[in-house]
Amino acid sequence: MSVLLGKKVGMTSLYLPTGEYVGCTVIEAGPCPVVMRRTRERDGYEALQIGWGKMPRRKLNKPLQGHFAKAGVEPTRYLREFRNVAGDYQVGDVITVSDFAVGDRVKISGLSKGRGFQGVVKRHRFAGVGGATHGQHNRQRHPGSIGASSFPSRVWKGLRMAGRMGGHRVTVRNLEIVAIFPDANLLVVKGSVPGAPNSLVEIVKMEQ
Repeated sequence: MSVLLGKKVGMTSLYLPTGEYVGCTVIEAGPCPVVMRRTRERDGYEALQIGWGKMPRRKLNKPLQGHFAKAGVEPTRYLREFRNVAGDYQVGDVITVSDFAVGDRVKISGLSKGRGFQGVVKRHRFAGVGGATHGQHNRQRHPGSIGASSFPSRVWKGLRMAGRMGGHRVTVRNLEIVAIFPDANLLVVKGSVPGAPNSLVEIVKMEQ
């Protein structure tokens, strides 16, 4: 299992060798230096810590400067840990898109677009009340009555209402890599990926 960090560049579309015309997402991924290896003997679990994105050393606090200096790698803007990573990666090794191949299946995690405070029509796909009944008369996109009569004489917990929407960690599994451009550190995957353009994404190769 290989892992990578990168940013979502945007979406495009291309023809597959089968002639199918599909929408794709372009991701700038890697190179990602291995900054630390967690071991069961020392840390209680096994994991690989990798970094991505250039970061001036002067912008780091002293603990992070020492962390990167100990690993002997250039400072990175992002650090992430991944468990159960296959391969004998050591501190200082660099993971690139060349560790992946066309046809590999990956799962990609990212932060979904923040939508702010939204009503029930957009947040939960309610149809809206529309008429002059159900607890309101002139606001078609409002939820209407939310009570439950004399029992239980209160609003049920978990009732779908207006509120903050988006900005959550989302993982999409089983995305297929359809093209790789090693010279530009680009991966092209079939389908859409969570997050806005230029947002950080985590790429994990799935077991075949």
